[in-house]
Amino acid sequence: MAFSKKNYILLAIGMAIVIIGLVLMSGKGSAEGVFNPDIFSARRIKVAPLVSLFGFVFIMFAIMYKPKAKKLEE
Repeated sequence: MAFSKKNYILLAIGMAIVIIGLVLMSGKGSAEGVFNPDIFSARRIKVAPLVSLFGFVFIMFAIMYKPKAKKLEE
């Protein structure tokens, strides 16, 4: 197999981090007649994209990760 069990676990963690970032970005928008200043909150503009970016970097690490080979006892 191309990936080990640890790679799949790391991939799942990375995907969960990305999903958390996307959930942090979600929320109500502005309507046609009403302005909602929450769309410019620090959580939606700064924190959530950084969390998602960290998740994507973590996924790249999970793909590149190669477990150490076990030493053979003679």
